[in-house]
Order: sequence, then C-alpha cells, then structure tokens
Amino acid sequence: MSTLPALFISHGAPPLVDNPTWVAQLKEMTAGLPRPKAILMASAHWESAPLMLGATESVPLVYDFGGFPQKYYETRYSAPGAPELAARIEKLMPDNEHVVRTTRGLDHGAYVPLTVMYPDADIPVLQMSLPTLEPDRLLELGRRLAPLRDEGVLIVGSGFTTHGLPFLRDWREDAKAPGWSREFDAWTAELLARGAVDELASFRDKAPGMPYAHPTIEHFAPMFLTLGASSDPEQSADQPIDGFWMGLSKRSFVVR
Repeated sequence: MSTLPALFISHGAPPLVDNPTWVAQLKEMTAGLPRPKAILMASAHWESAPLMLGATESVPLVYDFGGFPQKYYETRYSAPGAPELAARIEKLMPDNEHVVRTTRGLDHGAYVPLTVMYPDADIPVLQMSLPTLEPDRLLELGRRLAPLRDEGVLIVGSGFTTHGLPFLRDWREDAKAPGWSREFDAWTAELLARGAVDELASFRDKAPGMPYAHPTIEHFAPMFLTLGASSDPEQSADQPIDGFWMGLSKRSFVVR
C-alpha cells in the first residue's frame, strides 16, 4: 500500500466549484496522488474540544453558509462512512485525551473540495474537529495521526491561506488582491518553500498583512495539522495551487 501525502487545501465558498481555474488545479493536484483507502478531513469550520469525529456510518452534509443560490444547498456527496478509521484515530490518541463520536456531517470546508477531487464519492470519509487553534498543539496532533498515511489514509487540512472577509471591498471573483493578502501570501509561500515551521507558527506576530489576512485564525490553523502529519514538517512543501479568488489567497500544498 502506498504512503499517502498530507494536503492543505484552500477550500473557499461553495461557488468555487464553478471556478474553472480552481477546479482544474485541484483535479490536477489529485491526479498525482495514489488512490486513498479513506480520507480524513479537518476543516476550519469545525472547532470543538475534546476531539470529535463526525458521522461514521453515513456521511450527511452540513450546509453551513447563507445567502447563496439554491443549487448550492442541493449538493449531495454520499460517500461511505469510515468507522474503522474512527476506531484507529481513537487508538492513536493518548489515554488521557477523550475522543467523542457525533452524527455531525461534512461541512462545506470538507465536501466542497471532495466533490472536485473524488466526485464519485466512493471513498470512505471522516471529518474530525479542530480541538485547538494553537499551531504547536496542531503540529503534535498531526504527528499522532501521521501513521495513518502509511495505512492509505489521505489527511487533508482545509482552510484558506488568507481569509480577511471583513476587509474586502471588491467581491468579484477576479478582484485584484488587496496588499495585505498579497503580502501574507508571499510570506507564507516563502516559508513553506524552505520549511520554516517555527516562523509560520508565529504568523500572528510576524506575518505581513496581519491582522487583516486573518482577523480570526481558524482558516490558517489547519495548515499546522497537515505539516505535523508529514514525514518532516521542515521539508519544502510542493505548492501546486496558488493565485487568488475574490482577492483571497487559494494557495494549497502537498507534503510527504
């Protein structure tokens, strides 16, 4: 069985599935991967402690957004549940860390990219909560989950490299990226290229464009789970998706 990489994907809002550039980039990114036995998603849209695991026997969807055309509320993604993966994650956690199973389904940070990556919905999927937003703790959680990659599990952190929605003034998809978004994106790209995890973890204090790029940090945090799950968090990350959507950075990366 092939060892799977770990991914960080800038997932965007539901309309991203109608953006041909993002769809083509994400399909190309996926085409180079071994087929997973199962997929573990950690999205910016589910923060909960203790660690929680979503629906395992079936995979309903959570339409956790508002103000979009009706067609985005009619999306279906009927993937199999992943009870075996849930049990494996429970065993990987320390005895003093409680894991809770819940019937919560996939939110749009999980299912939107999956509808592009694996449109047949024939791979078992499990979503886990982010029990913390602290980079060091997410790196450690990723390290605990890393053995899953050798078992054919694709680990995906889903967020957005910049997410300063309150500071956008032009809401067109092809809007020019604000300076704070471009500066933060360039800083992130350079640190990912040289594996400077400690510097990335200090983004709140050191990154240009803050706090505009991330007035709240939940969309950047999943990156650290992905890095922690890699064989070496200080490796140079492959960054096959870059550019901007509505002025926000959709940079995504692969680590092995």
